[in-house]
Amino acid sequence: MLRALFISLSESRWLRSVAEKSSVGRRVSGRFVAGTHVEDALQVAAKLNQSGLSVSVDNLGENVTQAAEAQESAELYHQLLSEIAGRGLNANVSLKLTHMGLDIDPQLARQHLSSLVAQAASMQPKNFVRVDMEGSLYTQRTLDLVHELHRQTGNSGAIGAVIQSYMRRSEDDVAKLLAEGIRIRLCKGAYKEPPEIAYQDKSEVDANYVKLMKILLKSGIYHGLATHDENMIREATTFAEREKISRDSFEFQMLYGIRRDLQQSLVRNGWRMRVYVPFGAEWYPYLMRRLAERPANLMFVLKKLVRK
Repeated sequence: MLRALFISLSESRWLRSVAEKSSVGRRVSGRFVAGTHVEDALQVAAKLNQSGLSVSVDNLGENVTQAAEAQESAELYHQLLSEIAGRGLNANVSLKLTHMGLDIDPQLARQHLSSLVAQAASMQPKNFVRVDMEGSLYTQRTLDLVHELHRQTGNSGAIGAVIQSYMRRSEDDVAKLLAEGIRIRLCKGAYKEPPEIAYQDKSEVDANYVKLMKILLKSGIYHGLATHDENMIREATTFAEREKISRDSFEFQMLYGIRRDLQQSLVRNGWRMRVYVPFGAEWYPYLMRRLAERPANLMFVLKKLVRK
């Protein structure tokens, strides 16, 4: 019930406008968003690196309606990649295709993404662009573009996809991505989708997550397991140990500000951990989807609201 509520709230343009302009909203989002500027995100990334955590930086934004907005977003990501290299950070970037202009013109989004992947591929050491998965309206187009750019000379290993375990199609998508050696981030999914294409029961989503996780870990390709669910983490670590899968052959991934205790615990026990670090002024949809994924985060938000 709470999940459906927060997903619905994430789609409200009016609430988004009010929240992102309010001081209370910015205070609440501060736990989960690194700040509003590039420098904010880079400083957070450096501190996380010092604690043994790698990072994926995401400039928050989606569904832009003007080509100039998409251009601005792409330029910011070029800056991010340059700064990551210049500062020697253990970090890559994550982006949404609708932030690159997919709703305006697919070729515009392709052009921006292609340029960013080329930059990442040319870096020493090679860096990486993770293309986030959005709602089902964009699934096939997102995967098609990832496949296309990964096939281009020099791009292998510099671009990856996200697979959501609540989507019924995901096992087939995983097989196609693995056939081309494409790195995958596995998550559960945080959009509202109909039962015809997505599992609705948590038990089904979890079971598919575990099934796909085992396929990924046995593939010999470096993947990311994005989850804060201790049951899923336990399934993964137990499977890796039983199958003698090296701890440096994959990574766990968690969101900035969520389960920091668990992040550090995994690192202390020798597992790789990457923290997804979002930044930017357009934080409202992101925060609502995080509350939908993990309603326990609501308690933190409420404490922030009542704190003087």
